[in-house]
Amino acid sequence: MTGTAKARGARTAFDGKAFVGGLSTAPGVYRMIAADDAVLYVGKAADLRKRVASYFNATPKATRTMAMIAQIARMEVTVTRTEAEALLLENQLIKSLKPRYNVSLRDDKSYPYVLVTRDAWPRIAVHRGPRNVPGRYFGPYPGVTAVRETLNLMQKLFKLRNCEDSVFRNRSRPCLQHQIGRCTAPCVGLVSERDYADAVRRASMFLEGRSDALTDEVTRDMEAAAGRLDFEEAARLRDLLGNMRGMQARQYVDGKVAELDVLACAMRGSQACVLLLSFRDGRNLGTRAFHPRTNGSDDPAEVLAAFVSQHYAEQVPPREIVLDRSIEDVALLEQAFSEAAGRRVQLKCNVRGDRARYVDLARRNAEIALASELGSQAAQQARADSLREMLGLAEPAQRIECFDISHTMGEATVASCVVFDAQGPVRGQYRRYNIAGIEPGDDYAAMHQALTRRFRKAVEDDGVLPDVLLIDGGAGQVAQARAVLDGYGITGVCLVGVAKGEARKPGDETLLLPDGRELKPGAASPGLQLVQQVRDEAHRFAITGHRGRRQKARNTSRLEDIPGIGPRRRASLLKHFGGLGGLKAAGTEEIAQVEGVNAALAQRIYATLHGLDAGAPGAGQD
Repeated sequence: MTGTAKARGARTAFDGKAFVGGLSTAPGVYRMIAADDAVLYVGKAADLRKRVASYFNATPKATRTMAMIAQIARMEVTVTRTEAEALLLENQLIKSLKPRYNVSLRDDKSYPYVLVTRDAWPRIAVHRGPRNVPGRYFGPYPGVTAVRETLNLMQKLFKLRNCEDSVFRNRSRPCLQHQIGRCTAPCVGLVSERDYADAVRRASMFLEGRSDALTDEVTRDMEAAAGRLDFEEAARLRDLLGNMRGMQARQYVDGKVAELDVLACAMRGSQACVLLLSFRDGRNLGTRAFHPRTNGSDDPAEVLAAFVSQHYAEQVPPREIVLDRSIEDVALLEQAFSEAAGRRVQLKCNVRGDRARYVDLARRNAEIALASELGSQAAQQARADSLREMLGLAEPAQRIECFDISHTMGEATVASCVVFDAQGPVRGQYRRYNIAGIEPGDDYAAMHQALTRRFRKAVEDDGVLPDVLLIDGGAGQVAQARAVLDGYGITGVCLVGVAKGEARKPGDETLLLPDGRELKPGAASPGLQLVQQVRDEAHRFAITGHRGRRQKARNTSRLEDIPGIGPRRRASLLKHFGGLGGLKAAGTEEIAQVEGVNAALAQRIYATLHGLDAGAPGAGQD
């Protein structure tokens, strides 16, 4: 159920008291919306009428809250069945709508996980990104270092493979991992499927935190092996048991296996850092620093509460979350997290013993991380001010875009566009353009096409324009950019060409300005350092896209040229052999085993991949 109240005119103040009169007392979520339809704030409520009314009563409020209320043009509410549902909906809306006055997370890095694949011979590996690979995921971990330490431990204890499937399928003898005792070499059949599956099961128990149950199981198996006089197996299990117990003895917290996160918030003005210290199965997985957008809030408790609510809406919470200060809605958060996790989750503050020492450690690390972040922000601001002065801008640039072109002798041309704001790179707004329909190697035409696609869309959709447009290139590329901007009637964009020096040495760049001037600020110029940072990022992004496009073309075009190979057969071949390299290493008999490929077609494939005449003697022989 959704209700909406709109202002009667652009200048008519929103009548909050009248709006409150029509609200339900049920739990739900409310949204404050400005006259330009921008969402100001999203909040949850156990009682919508009571919570929304609190904004419009006579009680004194913070300056930030009063400024927000003054901008309200209308409000919308959504009723939910429970407070827990309201909490989940609030987090979803904050993430999607990015309200002006909400504290919100801005960490765009996906968490690393330990992945155990769902194969006949499962592999264990670090995984980051969408969880679309079939298998079991353990985590998340605060950083990739913790994941790698866990993988190192898993290989020492359980000797599972970590090689890619394409390597695994094409091994003819054990690799170095087997020789140093970190893999049982299932690729060449040195371990039975049953024994390997048992090792995978035990590794999964360990990753789940069931170390005590695993220790008991290994102890029973060791005693059983000794009872039937299988002393070699008993010795192996004894070593495994000793390694596990030795590791556990170093990692207990408060005398027991702990599963907890410790959170501390440090603030200076409206800049904040939330430090996360994680323990799983008693192991210290390390720390991770977050820098939420506070949007004017200077209350550490409000920032920490927003972090807890949003962070654990997306990540599985541990059994215990220890906080360095009290926050609101603890009972509601515990209820929502417990329902989501299927077990009890507790939020604690004012702890003692080891946990108090961990809170102190987290606080100190939060202060250090915040100081480091503020130092980098100050340097970024100095570079932005220097660039403003160098280009003669009225204000520091709030949006910088840079275009670059990458190709190899005209092949697979790709243009990149990277975006920087006052805080640095805005990776979610990066774009790549696959260039087609031009003469190979024509950088001017490639630049013109990419800029046309970028600014045509901006004009048609009334999109955002950059304050500064950097073009990686000389006068020719800048002329193409000027032609595109003039063609669409775009003004107010400061166009700057970035030409490399004769020796292509950083610091020797020449900046081509819109009025025809050429500047050589030198390597010591903070403004040029910012230009270099943006230009280098555009170059990296373009090269990455170009290499991917080029490799994809090379992986498929040679198969596409073979008569009788369509998209389905091509996909089957590449999947069966794990890529073009595995297919090229195969003989005609192996190729012919792929579904839909007969002996004649297998011979044509082999000949094409090896540069042979399909009808010549010896073509298709291993």
